[in-house]
Amino acid sequence: MIKGLRPLLSRSTYSGALFAYGAVLASLPLLSFALVPALAWRSAPEGVQIVVVLLVWAALIGLVGLARTTRRVLVVSARRLLRVSLPEPVAVRTPTSRPGDGPAAAVASRVDRWRTPLWLLLHVTLGWTGALASGVLLFAGLTLPGGWLDAELGLSLFGRTVRVDGGWQSWAVALGCLLLAASVCVVVTKALRWSAPRLLGPSAAERLALAAERELQLAERNRLAHELHDSIGHTLTTTTIQAAVAGEMLSADPEAARAALRSIEESSRAALEDLDYVLGVLRAREAETAPTRTLADLPELLDRLRHAGAVVELELSGDPAQVRGTLSRAAYRILQEGLTNAMRHGAGGPIEVRVAAAPDRLELDVVNRTGDGPRTGKGRAFPTSGHGLPGLTERVRLLHGEIDAGPDGPRHWRLTVRLPVRLSP
Repeated sequence: MIKGLRPLLSRSTYSGALFAYGAVLASLPLLSFALVPALAWRSAPEGVQIVVVLLVWAALIGLVGLARTTRRVLVVSARRLLRVSLPEPVAVRTPTSRPGDGPAAAVASRVDRWRTPLWLLLHVTLGWTGALASGVLLFAGLTLPGGWLDAELGLSLFGRTVRVDGGWQSWAVALGCLLLAASVCVVVTKALRWSAPRLLGPSAAERLALAAERELQLAERNRLAHELHDSIGHTLTTTTIQAAVAGEMLSADPEAARAALRSIEESSRAALEDLDYVLGVLRAREAETAPTRTLADLPELLDRLRHAGAVVELELSGDPAQVRGTLSRAAYRILQEGLTNAMRHGAGGPIEVRVAAAPDRLELDVVNRTGDGPRTGKGRAFPTSGHGLPGLTERVRLLHGEIDAGPDGPRHWRLTVRLPVRLSP
């Protein structure tokens, strides 16, 4: 019993009814304009005048519904009063139908254009119907019990008339009228809630725009994840090894220990710049300076590794300085990740790095000795996330390149990346 009465007692039901009945007040100015043709055509039969007024009124309501502002107001109002989950309307920059799309696309475009006017017409119709019905029922429910205003109720059906003059019958009928008025509010609200997502919700073109926007957001998040993994992961690896080297060399070779500490400071400063940039993007504000490390910064990267005790041999061919822009930044990150993995999984010995710039491609190689598991240069176990190689593969794929990573003989691991390149003149 209580469960059945819950919709009648719900606050959202009456906020939805208020939203529906608000359309009555909003449509009154348009009704006054619609009465002008009827007043000018007084000689027409009354039924014709009513039809003309209704048609002109509906046309004016439909024109109002074509405005973008109208839809935005309706969406916001429906979210707050109807408690319907509706996304913000998206501005579609490209036309929903183009030449060559076919008849189905043209029909979909016309339907999308008239969805808001149709919903506004439904809104006004339900508002007037619900307002008149619930108003009459509410008036009857309030005036019948005490015989106020000399009110009495009569029902005629098939030539027979039943009248309620007073007593308990009038109270029972009054209670029934109040329940019916509340039921009208429930029906109107449910009808609007059912129709709002279908007519006010995103169109096919807007869903495509939302999907494209979502794809851009995911791509940006993925890029930021790569930035954090490449920069912070590399810095944590090198600083951990450098700290171990500084601790072991502090008494035997203070100069080497101080050099390792300076390298930790430089690595941490570079990582903080990357972190500040990424956090600035995540906070939806423009970062002051975006990190732009390229192949020109490779010697600095190798120096930090040498301070950590690694032996790095660099071989350059061609002119890597001519590789610029996105490709140069990506090549730096690829080498940074390859060197980080070499330090994590290496078992001592030199790390060989080769950078070859040709007119049509850029080749990157990182070769290191392998051990029995992830460990530092001093033999300590070092945890890994497992995202390095998949991230490299995805980065290379986005640049339309090729990647090959795997054992190179019994005791070596090789990372080879080939990227298509267009050298700057």
